[in-house]
Amino acid sequence: MKPNAVVLCCILIAVGVASADTSQPPPPPEDPIGERLFPPELVMSHQRELALDDKTRDAIVDDIQRFQAQIVKIQWNLKAEADALARLLEEARPDEAKVLAQADKVMAAEREMKRAHLGLLVRLRNRLTPAQQATLQKVRHVH
Repeated sequence: MKPNAVVLCCILIAVGVASADTSQPPPPPEDPIGERLFPPELVMSHQRELALDDKTRDAIVDDIQRFQAQIVKIQWNLKAEADALARLLEEARPDEAKVLAQADKVMAAEREMKRAHLGLLVRLRNRLTPAQQATLQKVRHVH
């Protein structure tokens, strides 16, 4: 899977889908963490309304590029650990202790990936002024 696709998938999972019906008050946030963070795609698509200066835009691009490089390494590790787990499960009578130990390695890699995503989203939010964050909250709930 390409890094951009992974980023998009994880961000969509983290953020959730906002209701398009603006005649009703928005439902309570289903994802209280995602509601407080801004995916890169949201920032990018509204950069004009945010009046991002060159320094902030460049810093955000650098953050995303560093994240993508980090995530590729994690994905390789996750794939290797998941493959090892699958091999253990191919046995007619898998050793439960070995399977659970390997599952711990898979879940550790998944945790590392989620932690990297969360770190990116926090860095992006911290690069925005309170006014820019308020603008993004407004446009998120309009769509």
